[in-house]
Amino acid sequence: MALATRQRRPGLPSDLPPSSPAYTKFDKKPAARSDGGGAPEDDRGLGWFMPLFALGMLRYMSATSNIVHDCDEVFNYWEPLHYLLYKSGFQTWEYSSQFALRSYLYIIFHELVGQPASWLYAEDKVRVFYAVRIFLGLLSVIADSVLVVALSRKYGKRLASYALAMLCLTSGCFFASTSFLPSSFSMYAMSLSSGLFLLEKPAMAVAVSAVGVILGWPFSILAFLPVVFYSLARRFKQVFVAGAVTSLALLALSVYVDYLYYKRWTSSVLNLLVYNVLGGGESHLYGTEGPLYYLRNGFNNFNFGFVLALLFLGILPIARKKYAPDLLVVVSPLYIWLAFMSLQPHKEERFLYPVYPLICIAASAVIESFPDLFRDKYNPNDKNLMVMAAKILRPLVLGLILCASHARTFSLINGYAAPLEVYKILEHHDDAGPGSVVCVGSEWHRYPSSFFIPDYVGQVRWIDDGFRGLLPLPFNSTMGGTSAAPPYFNDKNKASDDQYLQDLDACTFLVELQLNRPYPSRGSNLSTWEPIAALPYLDRELSPPLYRSFFIPYLWQQRNVFGMYKLLKRISK
Repeated sequence: MALATRQRRPGLPSDLPPSSPAYTKFDKKPAARSDGGGAPEDDRGLGWFMPLFALGMLRYMSATSNIVHDCDEVFNYWEPLHYLLYKSGFQTWEYSSQFALRSYLYIIFHELVGQPASWLYAEDKVRVFYAVRIFLGLLSVIADSVLVVALSRKYGKRLASYALAMLCLTSGCFFASTSFLPSSFSMYAMSLSSGLFLLEKPAMAVAVSAVGVILGWPFSILAFLPVVFYSLARRFKQVFVAGAVTSLALLALSVYVDYLYYKRWTSSVLNLLVYNVLGGGESHLYGTEGPLYYLRNGFNNFNFGFVLALLFLGILPIARKKYAPDLLVVVSPLYIWLAFMSLQPHKEERFLYPVYPLICIAASAVIESFPDLFRDKYNPNDKNLMVMAAKILRPLVLGLILCASHARTFSLINGYAAPLEVYKILEHHDDAGPGSVVCVGSEWHRYPSSFFIPDYVGQVRWIDDGFRGLLPLPFNSTMGGTSAAPPYFNDKNKASDDQYLQDLDACTFLVELQLNRPYPSRGSNLSTWEPIAALPYLDRELSPPLYRSFFIPYLWQQRNVFGMYKLLKRISK
């Protein structure tokens, strides 16, 4: 009887008696999808080529076309890097040795690429800027590729392909992936640790989490806790040793690097935590937002994908066998982080960066599960009309998300790229002579970094346009450079008497944003200044929210209002 069973041609599952041990291809696929979400045998996963190639192209596009979204990126990261490379640049109060809130370990990690690039490109500092950006994109490519491959091996090609598309094309990931910010570095670590966790490498996942927290952004520790705790529950000794060794080694290295640059024994990681948590940090001095800020921001950067990501918990009762517990552990930091950050008074877009990959995963899982919402749970092969409609709906919804994301990306790049392009014009006006002074008024917060200032320019100076907060000032080499504790810095955001140029006649160039406003601008006196570059800049205040946020062909140009971002040169007398 057993021999007859082995020799008979396999039939449909209904042809076999319930007690039969025979295992057919019809049994295999549903069984593989029901034991914790494993991929079916004929869906072993994506190879490495597709995610590396797709992400590589998109990250290169991001590195070469991304705008600078945050002045904190410039003054707290690009400027210290510029100082290490060229011995000039702006310093913020956080880098004063009196406060020592920023880690030079994070800066010198990027100097490993910046220094060879500065030797290769000599005086062309703009190329060094983009070389570092390409390096950031490469880190993102590696981390996100591991995540996509892990998703494909555990949950199948469809879910992985959806996640890959969103990691490549959603506006949030496109811009955050090449931003020189610790929160972006923590985002890389989040992708890599999540991928390693899904690949059943918990010790490596926890070690990467420690790198993301200590080398990247210390506050992101909250987002890594679910993976860390679940990994400890699985293999406590191995995971604990990996996490402890990595953490202690990095903390010791960070303290040593801080000593080399601040010239005193201190820990910037500890200082930052004490200032913001135990010391009652006054981040509210730099602006506050309402509790819905991150919900609006999430929709802007992921549109309907963000809405679907928030609905992931809602589909768990139906898709529990596929996604619980591993994918739930991976995605859960999204909700923890979103709730925690929404309670903080000071909010910035970059604070949400660490969980951007998780938004893509959660949204992809929801889209992939559309047919499950209508399928008979006792008949996994159910193909009723609603199930077929849900399958058709999956690519349509994904396409809508990606098209809206492209519209957002296109709007930001074309609407706000003027500062980067205008400052590049300076290199073509070296006839102004050495020691020239570039003056910037209210546009100080859009300064793209000293990498865009050619060598013939002696100084970049701020001019008083009414701002009463503390502005960055040049690193003072005579006071010790990185080890200096200048008396004009404070942690109360109070303006210093030294931050503004008093003699405006010393200005050779002036950067000005000319908007349609009732008050005059400094650069409007054509008898004093000659415009040498002018590019359109999207006027956020006068443009409708829908049309400024998303590029809609024809309507984007017609409905939005634009100012002119100008570079002016003083007319010689």
